[in-house]
Amino acid sequence: MSRDSRYPRAMEVTPRSAADEVDRIVDAWRRERPDLDVEPLTVFSRVSRLARHLDRARRGAFARHDLETWEFDVLSALRRAGEPYRLSPGTLVAQTLVTSGTMTNRIDRLERRGFVQRHRSPDDRRGVLVQLTDTGRERVDAAMSDLLDVESRVLDVLAPAERPRLAALLRTLTAQFDLHE
Repeated sequence: MSRDSRYPRAMEVTPRSAADEVDRIVDAWRRERPDLDVEPLTVFSRVSRLARHLDRARRGAFARHDLETWEFDVLSALRRAGEPYRLSPGTLVAQTLVTSGTMTNRIDRLERRGFVQRHRSPDDRRGVLVQLTDTGRERVDAAMSDLLDVESRVLDVLAPAERPRLAALLRTLTAQFDLHE
């Protein structure tokens, strides 16, 4: 695969059979602490390292569209809501897993950038709805396209048939946490 300079070096494909840094870490722990079952490291150290690489790649995709990760999170929640791209601050809090104070600050900042507008709720005179502006929609749509390009390139090392299986296994692992939130 040719490497596009926009993508981190860590995203380059390496042979599946090659030992990686996690193999070296696990081998060292097995040598130093043979009394421990270090098998969880073979999975979670890779998940952790992958998460760090993906975080860098995602931040790069968003930065190319002059967005911070948190801005993308809020804008994409509004975009996913569908026309008219409005949600209550409480719904945004639930979808982005931040406090209401943090969300108020984020909405203020996004409003100053022209990405969202506040509107009175037609159903509750005290309620507010946050609506994505055309500028915000254009920005989040462009960033989403770039993000999917980055993430698709990461998945290129897997056969298409392997992707649903990986997604299912990861869903099983994350469900234990998602159910408690």
